[in-house]
Amino acid sequence: MGFLTPPTAKKMVPKDKIDPTYKKLRWQVFLGIFIGYAGYYLLRNNFSLVIPKLVNEGFSKTQLGVAFSAVSIAYGFSKFFSGIISDRSNARIFLPLGLILTAIINLMFGFIPALTQSITAMFILLFLIGWFEGMGWPPSGRVLTHWYSVSERGGWTSVWNVAHNVGGGLMAPLAAGGIAFFAAHVTGMKSYTGAFIIPAIVGIIVAIAAYFLIRDTPESQGLPPIETYKDDFPNEEHEMFETELSAKEILFQHVLNNKWVWIIACANIFVYFVRYGVENWAPAFLTEMRHISLAGSSNSYMIYELAGIPGTIFAGWVSDKLFHGRRGPAGFCFMLVVSIFVIMYWKATNLVMINISLFMIGFLIYGPVMLIGLQALDSVPKKAAGTAAGLTGLFGYLFGSVAANAIMGVIVDHLGWTAGFITIFASCLIAAALFAVTWNLRGQEVVPKDGK
Repeated sequence: MGFLTPPTAKKMVPKDKIDPTYKKLRWQVFLGIFIGYAGYYLLRNNFSLVIPKLVNEGFSKTQLGVAFSAVSIAYGFSKFFSGIISDRSNARIFLPLGLILTAIINLMFGFIPALTQSITAMFILLFLIGWFEGMGWPPSGRVLTHWYSVSERGGWTSVWNVAHNVGGGLMAPLAAGGIAFFAAHVTGMKSYTGAFIIPAIVGIIVAIAAYFLIRDTPESQGLPPIETYKDDFPNEEHEMFETELSAKEILFQHVLNNKWVWIIACANIFVYFVRYGVENWAPAFLTEMRHISLAGSSNSYMIYELAGIPGTIFAGWVSDKLFHGRRGPAGFCFMLVVSIFVIMYWKATNLVMINISLFMIGFLIYGPVMLIGLQALDSVPKKAAGTAAGLTGLFGYLFGSVAANAIMGVIVDHLGWTAGFITIFASCLIAAALFAVTWNLRGQEVVPKDGK
C-alpha cells in the first residue's frame, strides 16, 4: 500500500508565485475529481438497464433486486473503509485506481456471457463493482476539504456533486448505444452486453485523465494550507487540525463520537431509499406499467439524472445564501417538495407527465444527497473528512440503497407498485424530519481539550 501514501511536501513555492499557482491547481484538481467521479457513475448502475432483458429470460424481480443489492451492500462498506484509508492516502492514485478496477469488472460482465446466467455470479460481480465504486467519494472529499475553505466549500461541492448526474446521465445513452451496436454488428454475444463494455472503455480513458489532473494536497505542492491562503478558518479558535491523525483518533474521537454525523447518517438512509427507489426501478416500472420501450425508459432515466445538475447547484446556493451555511433547512424543504412529485410520477399516465415528474424528482433529490455529504465534511476536521463521509455513505447504501433494490423488489413482487410508491413517499417525510433536527447546525464544533 506504500504507493497510496500521501506525497511528502515539496519545497515551498515562492510568495509571489503562491497566488497564481494556487489558482491554477485549484481548477486543475477540481476538473480531475469532477471527471473522475463522473467516470464512476458511467459504471455503477448499468445493470438496471438490462433488468427488463433478464426478466424476459426468466429471472424474477426479487432475484434481480437481491443481486443488484450487492452493489449497495459492497459500496456502503467500501465507502466507509475506503474513507479511513483515503484519509491517509494519495488521492491522485486512489481515485483512478478504483475507477479502473470497476471498469475491469464491467468488461468481465460484457465478455463472459455465463456471468449473466446465474444469480450467484451476478451477485458476486455486482458486489465487486460496488466495492471498487466505493473508492471514488472519499478521495474527492479529501481534495475538496484541502483545496477549498469552509466558506466556499458549499458552492464548489455542489458543482462537483453534479459529476454523478453527468456520469449517470451519460451512462444511459452510452449503454443503450452499446446495446444497439452489439445487436447490429456483433454476432455470438447477447446485445445487452454492450451496456457494460462501451461505458467501461470510456471509464478507463477517464481514469487516466484524472490521474494526470489530480494533486493530493496544497502542502504536497509546496503551498500553504487553504485556511491560511484564504484567511478562512472553520471555527472561531482558528484551529485547522493540520496534524495527521491516526485511524483510531479519526474514527473514535472525531466521527463515532460526533452526534451530528449519526443524525446525518440516519437521514441518508431515507434519502437514498427515495433516490434509488425511483432511479433503479424506473426502467422496470415504465416498461411494465406504462408500456414504454426500453429506449424510451432510457431517455426518461437520463432526464432524471441530468435534472440533478441544476438541482444540486440550486441546493448549494439555497443553503449558503438563504440559510447562511445551514444545510438542514434546505434539506427539509427539498424532501417535502420531492414527496409531492413522487406521487405525481406514480399517478402519471402519459410520457410528458412522467418525464416532468422524473425531472422534478431528480432536480430535488440530488440536493439533499449533496447536502448530507457536505454536512459530514463540515462537521469534522478535514483529516477525518473521508471517514465521516464514509460513515454516512455506509448508512445510505447499506440500509437505504439495499432496501431500494432488494426490499423494493420484494414489495413490488408481492404487494404491487402501489405499496412500493407508498414506501418511497413515507421515506421522503422521514428524511425531512431528520433534516429538521439539524436545522441550526453550521460548520464544525471544536471539541474541548478535556473531551467533555
